[in-house]
Amino acid sequence: MVWILFAVGAALSWGLYGPTLHRGQVELGNNPMRALLCVGVAYFLIGILFPLASLGAQGELKGFNGGGITWATIGGVLGALGAICIIYAFKSGGIPTYVMPLVFGGAPIVNVLFSMYQHPPKTSPNPILYLGFVLVALGAGIVLYFKPAS
Repeated sequence: MVWILFAVGAALSWGLYGPTLHRGQVELGNNPMRALLCVGVAYFLIGILFPLASLGAQGELKGFNGGGITWATIGGVLGALGAICIIYAFKSGGIPTYVMPLVFGGAPIVNVLFSMYQHPPKTSPNPILYLGFVLVALGAGIVLYFKPAS
């Protein structure tokens, strides 16, 4: 059940990501490349130096394979492209209270559909799944419509 703590940590991190990134981008003159550079520095520090030190300390800097490297790198590219899209959404006038509910409402739907494509279910999905898709979209819309004025 420790995984739940990590899932909550990701939700907290990503929930704070949009508003924090937006503030930084605004303070950097609303320049998307300045904001992206800062995101890249953070990714380098946390995504490269931390695992290098950790894997080195464990003697695990070997055992990489082509498939794992390819898919993990594609995942990283998709994460970076998502950051670019969020940065440009902010640059184009979007604010975190609109952008992030759309991102986090849409992402689970895309995730489930792509996961079902990658790993086809053995049985037909329960129709309630599709109701869930509608409810997620409806929930994001409700959040957007009833957000407090700033």
